[in-house]
Amino acid sequence: MSAPAPTDPAGTPHLHRRFGTLEATALNMTNMIGMGPFITIPLLMSAIGAGGPQALIGWVVAIIIVIPDGMVWAELGAALPGSGGTYHYLREAYGRDTWGRLMAFLFIWSFILSGPLEIATAYIGFAQYAGYVMPGMSAFQKGALMVALGLLAILLLYRRIGAVSKITVTLWIGMLLTVGAVIVSGAMNFNPKVAFDFPPGAFELSLGFFLGLGAAARVGIYDYLGYYDICFIGDEVKQPGRTIPRSIFISVVAVALVYVAINLSIIGVIPWREFVPADQHKEVADSIVSIFMERLHGRGVATVFTFLVLWTTMGSVFALLLGYSRIPYAAAKVGYFFKVFAKLHPVREFPHVSLVVIGAISIACSFLPLGAVIDALIVTRLLVQFIGQVGGVMLLRRTQPRLERPYRIWLYPLPCLVALAGWLFVFATSGGKVIAFGVGTLALGVVVFLAWSRMKRAWPFAK
Repeated sequence: MSAPAPTDPAGTPHLHRRFGTLEATALNMTNMIGMGPFITIPLLMSAIGAGGPQALIGWVVAIIIVIPDGMVWAELGAALPGSGGTYHYLREAYGRDTWGRLMAFLFIWSFILSGPLEIATAYIGFAQYAGYVMPGMSAFQKGALMVALGLLAILLLYRRIGAVSKITVTLWIGMLLTVGAVIVSGAMNFNPKVAFDFPPGAFELSLGFFLGLGAAARVGIYDYLGYYDICFIGDEVKQPGRTIPRSIFISVVAVALVYVAINLSIIGVIPWREFVPADQHKEVADSIVSIFMERLHGRGVATVFTFLVLWTTMGSVFALLLGYSRIPYAAAKVGYFFKVFAKLHPVREFPHVSLVVIGAISIACSFLPLGAVIDALIVTRLLVQFIGQVGGVMLLRRTQPRLERPYRIWLYPLPCLVALAGWLFVFATSGGKVIAFGVGTLALGVVVFLAWSRMKRAWPFAK
């Protein structure tokens, strides 16, 4: 089902539908791949026990969660296309004027932190790989580089959506060339004895093993994040009932294959003990893919390739900021978040206030440690966004059975239950401090929501 384009009075700024299946898939994949596989392999291999390739099981757990969750996104995105994605779905599923209002607010509240945290990982990775091209960079120089990258991303997105769609496809092509070079090089030089050099007791089942598996799954899920990015700009998608499900499934399958190939390529050339644990082998861990290309093709080729990695990172930042800048705007536009975020640029017709705020917080978050950033962003999203949406799609099946659904979840409700169990496992194995951070963020959000609602005399204080 294709939702009509916004019908605003003549001359009033409004959003335009410019993203088809190609652009939507490019946006999702650029978001998903980005810097992920280039910076997380050392963290992944360090997750279980003393480290080793058994941590790749975390990838399997992640994809078992992501595929059914992608079905949830596809049904919601096709049935309820609109900018804001999750905020829009939670509001409709839990009641526009009651609990849905709280859920939508909590999502935006947590997202104002978790969205920039995700973007910040790309800035951190960019600085790490820039260190390969410019050895001896100081901490100050890396910080200045991350700030410059953040400002450049905001500048590139400070334009109309038609131009943005063309830039998205261009960055996507650069990303495909980068990962293709890694996969081909790895396939031609793959050594199974190096790749599958398991340490003693690698698969010994224990509490520590399952906690490590949860950590590995969090890294895997972080790398897959973005398969739903097109849902956040639903008002700018052509034929969303078809485009959104197609782009989600194409992205998930394609990126899963790419990630398996990239990980096996690298650990089949560089022994995992050379970069595990990651914090003790930073010289290799910080730019592992560049080291990989250097050992196979020499320093010159590796330097050129590093620039491709930096290009891919820029594409990831671009895709993330594009989708995420629409979320606070969409909520504020209908009174579910602070009014200042509801503004569109008077000439270029995009949510410029939301873009600048998300971009600025992302730059600030880039000065945090990478591992802490990944754990914090996953946990802050789990309870409201991912688990909330699973409950939301099931609620809508009961409360709005006649809602037109261009795509319906296959084997419903089994995929919903699998996704829910997976998200609960990831949350339960996150560690006390990280869980406390996530729960505390939401608790503070509830307090702010109640104060805001009382001031506006809205639910639950409405007469």
